[in-house]
Amino acid sequence: MQIFRYLQQKQIHLWGPSYLKHALVHQREAARATGTRHLLFAICDHWEPLFAGVTDTQADARVATWQEQYPKAFSRFRDADGNMPQHSFFFPGEHYRARWLDALKEMVKQGCGEVELHLHHDGDTRASLAADVRRYVDSMASHGHFTRVDGAPKFAFIHGNWCLSNARPDGRYCGVDDEVDLLHELGCYTDMTFPAPEDRSHPRTVNQLFWPTGDLKRRRAYEDGERSRVGKSYDDRMLFITGPNGFYLDRGRPKIEFGALMASNPPSDKRVKLWGDLGICVDGRPEWTFVKLHTHGAPEKEAETLLGEKAQKMHETLAKLYNDGTRWKLHYVTARELFNIARAAMDGHCGDPNDYRDYVFAKPPCRTEGG
Repeated sequence: MQIFRYLQQKQIHLWGPSYLKHALVHQREAARATGTRHLLFAICDHWEPLFAGVTDTQADARVATWQEQYPKAFSRFRDADGNMPQHSFFFPGEHYRARWLDALKEMVKQGCGEVELHLHHDGDTRASLAADVRRYVDSMASHGHFTRVDGAPKFAFIHGNWCLSNARPDGRYCGVDDEVDLLHELGCYTDMTFPAPEDRSHPRTVNQLFWPTGDLKRRRAYEDGERSRVGKSYDDRMLFITGPNGFYLDRGRPKIEFGALMASNPPSDKRVKLWGDLGICVDGRPEWTFVKLHTHGAPEKEAETLLGEKAQKMHETLAKLYNDGTRWKLHYVTARELFNIARAAMDGHCGDPNDYRDYVFAKPPCRTEGG
Protein backbone atom coordinates (compact mmCIF):
# COMPACT_ATOMS: atom_id res chain seq x y z
CA MET A 1 0.00 0.00 0.00
CA GLN A 2 2.85 2.37 0.73
CA ILE A 3 4.20 1.92 -2.78
CA PHE A 4 0.77 2.59 -4.29
CA ARG A 5 0.42 5.80 -2.27
CA TYR A 6 3.88 6.87 -3.41
CA LEU A 7 3.04 6.25 -7.07
CA GLN A 8 -0.27 8.06 -6.69
CA GLN A 9 1.49 11.03 -5.10
CA LYS A 10 3.81 11.16 -8.12
CA GLN A 11 0.77 11.09 -10.46
CA ILE A 12 1.97 8.07 -12.41
CA HIS A 13 -1.56 7.62 -13.72
CA LEU A 14 -1.04 10.81 -15.76
CA TRP A 15 2.41 10.27 -17.23
CA GLY A 16 2.78 6.50 -17.01
CA PRO A 17 1.53 5.81 -20.57
CA SER A 18 4.05 8.26 -22.04
CA TYR A 19 6.82 6.69 -19.97
CA LEU A 20 5.91 3.17 -21.13
CA LYS A 21 5.87 4.23 -24.77
CA HIS A 22 9.29 5.78 -24.39
CA ALA A 23 10.67 2.72 -22.59
CA LEU A 24 9.28 0.28 -25.15
CA VAL A 25 10.19 2.22 -28.29
CA HIS A 26 12.51 5.21 -28.02
CA GLN A 27 14.69 4.05 -25.15
CA ARG A 28 15.38 0.80 -26.99
CA GLU A 29 16.19 2.70 -30.18
CA ALA A 30 18.71 4.83 -28.31
CA ALA A 31 20.33 1.74 -26.81
CA ARG A 32 20.90 0.40 -30.34
CA ALA A 33 22.67 3.58 -31.52
CA THR A 34 25.95 2.85 -33.28
CA GLY A 35 29.28 4.65 -33.14
CA THR A 36 30.27 7.13 -30.47
CA ARG A 37 27.38 8.29 -28.33
CA HIS A 38 27.24 11.74 -26.78
CA LEU A 39 25.78 12.72 -23.41
CA LEU A 40 24.61 16.35 -23.25
CA PHE A 41 24.47 17.29 -19.58
CA ALA A 42 22.72 20.45 -18.35
CA ILE A 43 21.87 21.61 -14.83
CA CYS A 44 19.04 24.16 -14.90
CA ASP A 45 18.84 25.82 -11.51
CA HIS A 46 15.81 27.69 -10.14
CA TRP A 47 18.43 29.96 -8.57
CA GLU A 48 16.65 32.15 -6.01
CA PRO A 49 18.87 34.18 -3.64
CA LEU A 50 15.80 35.34 -1.69
CA PHE A 51 14.33 31.84 -1.33
CA ALA A 52 12.27 31.38 1.88
CA GLY A 53 12.01 35.13 2.44
CA VAL A 54 15.52 35.78 3.71
CA THR A 55 16.93 39.31 3.94
CA ASP A 56 19.06 40.89 1.25
CA THR A 57 22.06 40.50 3.53
CA GLN A 58 21.49 36.75 3.80
CA ALA A 59 20.94 36.56 0.06
CA ASP A 60 24.23 38.42 -0.50
CA ALA A 61 25.98 35.65 1.43
CA ARG A 62 24.32 32.99 -0.73
CA VAL A 63 25.47 34.71 -3.91
CA ALA A 64 29.00 35.09 -2.54
CA THR A 65 29.13 31.39 -1.66
CA TRP A 66 28.38 30.39 -5.23
CA GLN A 67 30.72 32.98 -6.71
CA GLU A 68 33.57 31.77 -4.52
CA GLN A 69 32.99 28.03 -4.38
CA TYR A 70 31.70 27.01 -7.80
CA PRO A 71 34.91 27.65 -9.76
CA LYS A 72 36.99 26.06 -7.01
CA ALA A 73 34.81 22.96 -6.77
CA PHE A 74 34.49 22.17 -10.46
CA SER A 75 37.38 23.64 -12.42
CA ARG A 76 39.19 20.28 -12.25
CA PHE A 77 36.39 18.54 -14.17
CA ARG A 78 36.43 18.79 -17.95
CA ASP A 79 34.22 17.36 -20.67
CA ALA A 80 35.33 16.01 -24.04
CA ASP A 81 35.60 19.59 -25.33
CA GLY A 82 37.63 20.99 -22.43
CA ASN A 83 34.70 22.74 -20.72
CA MET A 84 34.14 22.72 -16.97
CA PRO A 85 30.63 21.81 -15.72
CA GLN A 86 28.09 24.34 -16.92
CA HIS A 87 25.40 25.73 -14.64
CA SER A 88 22.37 27.51 -16.06
CA PHE A 89 21.24 30.06 -13.47
CA PHE A 90 17.53 30.62 -14.07
CA PHE A 91 17.32 33.86 -12.13
CA PRO A 92 13.91 35.07 -10.87
CA GLY A 93 13.16 38.42 -12.45
CA GLU A 94 11.28 39.57 -9.35
CA HIS A 95 14.48 39.08 -7.28
CA TYR A 96 16.47 41.50 -9.42
CA ARG A 97 19.38 43.22 -7.73
CA ALA A 98 22.07 44.69 -9.97
CA ARG A 99 24.91 43.39 -7.79
CA TRP A 100 23.68 39.78 -8.06
CA LEU A 101 23.50 39.94 -11.84
CA ASP A 102 27.01 41.41 -11.88
CA ALA A 103 28.23 38.53 -9.70
CA LEU A 104 26.70 36.05 -12.12
CA LYS A 105 28.29 37.93 -14.99
CA GLU A 106 31.73 37.31 -13.48
CA MET A 107 30.93 33.61 -13.17
CA VAL A 108 29.80 33.49 -16.78
CA LYS A 109 33.06 35.13 -17.87
CA GLN A 110 34.95 32.43 -15.95
CA GLY A 111 33.21 29.74 -18.00
CA CYS A 112 30.87 28.52 -15.24
CA GLY A 113 27.63 28.77 -17.22
CA GLU A 114 24.97 31.25 -18.30
CA VAL A 115 21.90 33.08 -16.98
CA GLU A 116 18.28 32.57 -18.09
CA LEU A 117 14.85 33.71 -16.85
CA HIS A 118 12.89 32.26 -13.94
CA LEU A 119 9.65 33.90 -12.83
CA HIS A 120 7.09 33.53 -10.04
CA HIS A 121 3.86 35.44 -10.55
CA ASP A 122 0.19 35.31 -9.62
CA GLY A 123 -3.06 36.92 -10.68
CA ASP A 124 -1.66 38.39 -13.89
CA THR A 125 -3.29 39.39 -17.13
CA ARG A 126 -1.59 39.08 -20.49
CA ALA A 127 -0.78 42.79 -20.42
CA SER A 128 0.62 42.87 -16.89
CA LEU A 129 2.71 39.74 -17.44
CA ALA A 130 4.09 41.07 -20.72
CA ALA A 131 5.12 44.33 -19.04
CA ASP A 132 6.86 42.48 -16.20
CA VAL A 133 8.70 40.04 -18.47
CA ARG A 134 9.92 42.85 -20.71
CA ARG A 135 11.16 44.80 -17.68
CA TYR A 136 12.93 41.82 -16.12
CA VAL A 137 14.51 40.71 -19.38
CA ASP A 138 15.75 44.21 -20.20
CA SER A 139 17.19 44.63 -16.68
CA MET A 140 19.03 41.31 -16.79
CA ALA A 141 20.17 41.84 -20.37
CA SER A 142 21.73 45.17 -19.37
CA HIS A 143 24.39 43.10 -17.56
CA GLY A 144 25.25 41.21 -20.73
CA HIS A 145 23.04 38.20 -20.07
CA PHE A 146 20.85 36.55 -22.74
CA THR A 147 21.69 35.91 -26.34
CA ARG A 148 20.47 38.52 -28.82
CA VAL A 149 18.96 38.46 -32.30
CA ASP A 150 18.83 41.81 -34.12
CA GLY A 151 19.44 43.47 -30.76
CA ALA A 152 16.50 41.77 -29.02
CA PRO A 153 17.18 39.47 -26.04
CA LYS A 154 16.20 35.82 -26.40
CA PHE A 155 15.91 33.58 -23.38
CA ALA A 156 15.15 30.14 -21.96
CA PHE A 157 12.48 29.96 -19.27
CA ILE A 158 11.43 28.09 -16.13
CA HIS A 159 8.11 28.94 -14.49
CA GLY A 160 8.00 29.42 -10.73
CA ASN A 161 5.74 27.05 -8.79
CA TRP A 162 5.61 24.90 -11.97
CA CYS A 163 2.39 26.67 -12.96
CA LEU A 164 3.06 27.41 -16.62
CA SER A 165 0.11 28.52 -18.74
CA ASN A 166 -2.26 28.87 -15.77
CA ALA A 167 -2.03 25.14 -15.22
CA ARG A 168 -3.48 24.78 -11.71
CA PRO A 169 -7.19 24.06 -11.36
CA ASP A 170 -7.50 26.90 -8.82
CA GLY A 171 -5.75 29.43 -11.09
CA ARG A 172 -3.02 30.22 -8.56
CA TYR A 173 0.55 31.25 -9.40
CA CYS A 174 -0.14 32.46 -12.93
CA GLY A 175 -3.47 33.78 -14.26
CA VAL A 176 -2.55 33.87 -17.97
CA ASP A 177 -4.00 31.04 -20.05
CA ASP A 178 -2.04 32.00 -23.18
CA GLU A 179 1.32 32.23 -21.45
CA VAL A 180 2.99 29.73 -23.79
CA ASP A 181 2.13 31.89 -26.79
CA LEU A 182 3.01 35.13 -24.99
CA LEU A 183 6.43 33.97 -23.81
CA HIS A 184 7.45 33.04 -27.34
CA GLU A 185 6.26 36.45 -28.54
CA LEU A 186 8.49 38.08 -25.89
CA GLY A 187 11.61 36.16 -26.94
CA CYS A 188 11.46 32.77 -25.22
CA TYR A 189 12.76 29.94 -27.40
CA THR A 190 12.59 27.03 -24.95
CA ASP A 191 10.80 26.06 -21.75
CA MET A 192 12.56 23.82 -19.20
CA THR A 193 10.00 23.84 -16.38
CA PHE A 194 9.24 20.13 -16.30
CA PRO A 195 9.09 17.42 -14.98
CA ALA A 196 7.31 18.07 -11.68
CA PRO A 197 5.42 14.84 -10.93
CA GLU A 198 4.20 15.90 -7.49
CA ASP A 199 2.55 19.04 -8.86
CA ARG A 200 -0.80 19.30 -10.64
CA SER A 201 0.88 21.22 -13.46
CA HIS A 202 2.91 18.18 -14.56
CA PRO A 203 2.27 17.30 -18.24
CA ARG A 204 1.29 13.92 -19.61
CA THR A 205 4.38 13.87 -21.85
CA VAL A 206 7.69 12.75 -20.33
CA ASN A 207 11.22 11.95 -21.53
CA GLN A 208 10.85 14.04 -24.66
CA LEU A 209 11.86 17.18 -26.44
CA PHE A 210 8.58 18.31 -27.97
CA TRP A 211 6.77 21.15 -29.71
CA PRO A 212 3.37 22.17 -28.28
CA THR A 213 0.53 21.69 -30.77
CA GLY A 214 -3.04 22.87 -31.15
CA ASP A 215 -4.24 26.24 -29.90
CA LEU A 216 -1.17 27.72 -28.21
CA LYS A 217 -3.31 30.36 -26.50
CA ARG A 218 -5.26 27.82 -24.47
CA ARG A 219 -4.68 26.93 -20.85
CA ARG A 220 -2.07 24.16 -20.36
CA ALA A 221 -1.08 24.49 -24.02
CA TYR A 222 1.86 22.16 -23.36
CA GLU A 223 -0.38 19.14 -22.78
CA ASP A 224 -0.43 18.17 -26.46
CA GLY A 225 2.87 18.00 -28.25
CA GLU A 226 4.74 16.73 -31.28
CA ARG A 227 7.89 14.77 -30.53
CA SER A 228 10.95 16.49 -31.98
CA ARG A 229 12.49 14.63 -34.88
CA VAL A 230 15.11 14.93 -37.56
CA GLY A 231 13.72 16.85 -40.52
CA LYS A 232 11.11 18.94 -38.66
CA SER A 233 11.31 22.09 -36.53
CA TYR A 234 9.33 25.24 -35.82
CA ASP A 235 10.16 28.92 -35.45
CA ASP A 236 6.68 30.05 -34.38
CA ARG A 237 6.68 28.39 -30.93
CA MET A 238 9.09 27.43 -28.17
CA LEU A 239 10.56 23.96 -27.73
CA PHE A 240 9.86 22.05 -24.52
CA ILE A 241 12.86 20.18 -23.14
CA THR A 242 11.88 17.87 -20.29
CA GLY A 243 14.14 16.15 -17.81
CA PRO A 244 14.32 12.43 -17.04
CA ASN A 245 11.41 10.44 -15.62
CA GLY A 246 12.07 6.82 -14.69
CA PHE A 247 12.56 4.30 -11.91
CA TYR A 248 15.49 3.10 -9.84
CA LEU A 249 16.10 1.29 -6.57
CA ASP A 250 17.24 3.20 -3.50
CA ARG A 251 18.24 0.88 -0.65
CA GLY A 252 15.98 -1.78 -2.12
CA ARG A 253 12.97 0.50 -2.50
CA PRO A 254 11.66 1.74 -5.86
CA LYS A 255 11.96 5.46 -6.42
CA ILE A 256 10.82 7.71 -9.23
CA GLU A 257 13.47 9.70 -11.01
CA PHE A 258 12.37 13.20 -12.03
CA GLY A 259 15.65 14.98 -12.64
CA ALA A 260 15.84 16.88 -9.35
CA LEU A 261 19.14 17.41 -7.54
CA MET A 262 18.30 18.09 -3.90
CA ALA A 263 19.78 17.67 -0.45
CA SER A 264 16.99 15.18 0.20
CA ASN A 265 17.57 13.45 -3.14
CA PRO A 266 21.28 13.80 -3.95
CA PRO A 267 22.93 12.39 -7.05
CA SER A 268 24.05 8.78 -6.94
CA ASP A 269 25.78 6.34 -9.25
CA LYS A 270 22.45 4.61 -9.96
CA ARG A 271 20.82 7.87 -10.92
CA VAL A 272 23.71 8.94 -13.15
CA LYS A 273 23.51 5.64 -15.04
CA LEU A 274 19.74 5.94 -15.41
CA TRP A 275 20.03 9.42 -16.94
CA GLY A 276 22.04 7.97 -19.80
CA ASP A 277 20.06 4.75 -20.05
CA LEU A 278 16.78 6.63 -20.59
CA GLY A 279 18.11 7.79 -23.94
CA ILE A 280 16.15 11.05 -24.23
CA CYS A 281 16.85 12.30 -27.75
CA VAL A 282 15.57 13.94 -30.89
CA ASP A 283 13.83 11.17 -32.82
CA GLY A 284 16.22 9.96 -35.51
CA ARG A 285 19.35 11.08 -33.68
CA PRO A 286 19.62 8.48 -30.87
CA GLU A 287 23.37 8.88 -30.46
CA TRP A 288 22.82 12.33 -28.88
CA THR A 289 21.37 11.84 -25.38
CA PHE A 290 19.86 14.85 -23.59
CA VAL A 291 20.01 15.08 -19.79
CA LYS A 292 18.32 18.17 -18.33
CA LEU A 293 18.31 18.29 -14.52
CA HIS A 294 16.85 20.91 -12.19
CA THR A 295 17.51 22.12 -8.68
CA HIS A 296 16.99 25.03 -6.27
CA GLY A 297 20.61 25.71 -5.53
CA ALA A 298 20.79 29.05 -3.74
CA PRO A 299 19.63 28.06 -0.20
CA GLU A 300 22.42 26.94 2.09
CA LYS A 301 21.33 23.32 2.51
CA GLU A 302 20.97 22.80 -1.23
CA ALA A 303 24.20 24.64 -2.00
CA GLU A 304 26.03 22.29 0.35
CA THR A 305 24.92 19.37 -1.82
CA LEU A 306 25.46 21.07 -5.17
CA LEU A 307 28.88 22.49 -4.36
CA GLY A 308 30.14 19.69 -2.13
CA GLU A 309 31.42 16.14 -2.29
CA LYS A 310 28.20 14.57 -3.60
CA ALA A 311 28.15 16.79 -6.66
CA GLN A 312 31.85 16.22 -7.24
CA LYS A 313 31.29 12.47 -7.04
CA MET A 314 28.53 12.88 -9.62
CA HIS A 315 30.98 14.45 -12.06
CA GLU A 316 33.50 11.70 -11.40
CA THR A 317 30.83 9.13 -12.26
CA LEU A 318 29.79 11.05 -15.36
CA ALA A 319 33.40 10.99 -16.56
CA LYS A 320 33.74 7.29 -15.82
CA LEU A 321 30.52 6.22 -17.55
CA TYR A 322 30.22 8.74 -20.36
CA ASN A 323 33.58 10.16 -21.33
CA ASP A 324 35.89 7.35 -22.46
CA GLY A 325 36.22 9.09 -25.85
CA THR A 326 35.23 6.06 -27.90
CA ARG A 327 31.93 4.62 -26.68
CA TRP A 328 30.79 7.88 -25.08
CA LYS A 329 31.72 11.56 -25.06
CA LEU A 330 30.48 13.90 -22.34
CA HIS A 331 29.46 17.48 -23.12
CA TYR A 332 28.65 19.97 -20.36
CA VAL A 333 26.12 22.39 -21.86
CA THR A 334 24.04 25.39 -20.86
CA ALA A 335 20.30 25.62 -21.50
CA ARG A 336 20.98 27.71 -24.61
CA GLU A 337 23.50 25.20 -25.93
CA LEU A 338 21.14 22.31 -25.25
CA PHE A 339 18.48 23.99 -27.37
CA ASN A 340 20.96 24.80 -30.14
CA ILE A 341 22.17 21.21 -30.34
CA ALA A 342 18.60 19.94 -30.40
CA ARG A 343 17.79 22.23 -33.32
CA ALA A 344 20.91 21.09 -35.13
CA ALA A 345 19.73 17.50 -34.76
CA MET A 346 16.31 18.42 -36.13
CA ASP A 347 17.99 20.07 -39.11
CA GLY A 348 19.78 16.82 -39.91
CA HIS A 349 23.21 17.49 -38.47
CA CYS A 350 25.15 14.65 -36.91
CA GLY A 351 28.67 13.88 -35.72
CA ASP A 352 30.03 15.82 -32.75
CA PRO A 353 27.40 18.04 -31.07
CA ASN A 354 30.16 20.32 -29.79
CA ASP A 355 30.09 21.89 -33.28
CA TYR A 356 26.56 23.16 -32.69
CA ARG A 357 26.66 24.86 -29.29
CA ASP A 358 25.97 28.23 -30.98
CA TYR A 359 23.94 26.87 -33.88
CA VAL A 360 20.87 29.15 -33.68
CA PHE A 361 21.55 31.51 -30.79
CA ALA A 362 25.02 32.92 -30.17
CA LYS A 363 26.74 33.32 -26.82
CA PRO A 364 25.41 36.10 -24.58
CA PRO A 365 27.52 39.28 -24.66
CA CYS A 366 28.99 38.78 -21.19
CA ARG A 367 30.38 35.39 -22.19
CA THR A 368 32.52 37.03 -24.86
CA GLU A 369 33.76 39.86 -22.64
CA GLY A 370 37.16 38.76 -21.47
CA GLY A 371 35.99 35.16 -21.13
